[in-house]
Amino acid sequence: MKAAPAILIVDDTPFNVELLQAVLAAEGFRTLEAGDGPTAVEICHRDPPDLVLLDVVMPGESGFETCARLKSDPATDDIPIIFLSALDDVQNKVTGLKAGGVDYISKPVDAREMLARVRVHLRMRERNRALVEEHRRRLAELHSAQQAILVGAEECAEAACGVYFRPLEDVSGDFFDVIPIAPGVFAYFVADVSGHGVSASFLTAAVKALLRQYAGPVFSPEDAMRGVDSVMRQMLGEEQYLTACYARLNRQTRQLSVISAGHPPLILVDRAGHAEILQTDSEPLGVFSSTVLQRKELQVAPGDRFFLYSDGLIESLPGGARQSGLARLVEACIDHRAAPLAEAPTRIARQLRPDAQAITDDLVLMAVEACP
Repeated sequence: MKAAPAILIVDDTPFNVELLQAVLAAEGFRTLEAGDGPTAVEICHRDPPDLVLLDVVMPGESGFETCARLKSDPATDDIPIIFLSALDDVQNKVTGLKAGGVDYISKPVDAREMLARVRVHLRMRERNRALVEEHRRRLAELHSAQQAILVGAEECAEAACGVYFRPLEDVSGDFFDVIPIAPGVFAYFVADVSGHGVSASFLTAAVKALLRQYAGPVFSPEDAMRGVDSVMRQMLGEEQYLTACYARLNRQTRQLSVISAGHPPLILVDRAGHAEILQTDSEPLGVFSSTVLQRKELQVAPGDRFFLYSDGLIESLPGGARQSGLARLVEACIDHRAAPLAEAPTRIARQLRPDAQAITDDLVLMAVEACP
């Protein structure tokens, strides 16, 4: 059997408390009582009620002040509060509603009116809880679905890469993939859909599917990026776009091909710890009818590592602009050049952002061993 809703009655007049308690108990409600604001706050933390009936004029702390305290605390801010007061002028009613109350009943209290309003607000709270729970459930499903399409540890090991991935929310607009093209040939991809959260995350599965369509050796890196670009122009909304870095590595010929479409540049660090920034003059995807894409080619050597990442890793760092963030990322990549491949991205990310809870964007960092 479902427990009866608990109503906290807060009033410094015992007669008023007893009267309200009798009316509510007769209708099957469980009641709690407090004679002042501080006691009410204590009860709300110890035994949270489903609703509070709160007197306005009490010794010491007023009902408005008690309400403000409860609404400023995340542990109690969702408890609906109905004010009960003989102060029935408009100004006091407005003050109560601004303090966070959901309703205001004038004294003397009519039992029928009070019960009707209590039931309305209890139903509204139940519906809000159901909506929040449904939202959480759907986010969990989206999170599971997105995790399912991300590259696993075994695939990363086969492709000689390691990844650090930290979404800002349960689902992310940042995306990475590793695509086998041919024996010894892999494509590495990091993308960022403008924005983050649910709307951006829906596109990651589409991008992954498009990349797989262009995974064969007959398609060039430009073909792959133009394929994504053409479909994104149809899918993305106004003021949305996709930035991406696509790196194709042929370990047999040691040739690396790179396209950065409006995306932060790839970083190459050699065995001696010298770094090179590979920027290409390419436009974001999904925006222009004829997107400019430029590819860079270079030869890699044993001991080289290269890094793909999203802009969240270099933006909003303490004490600097984006260019300063890029310089600090390059320095961190050099510092952890010899770290085990699976651990290097995490070590680099922690060096840049030791307080992982303070991030303001999705984060992706991929490290690739050029010639394992």
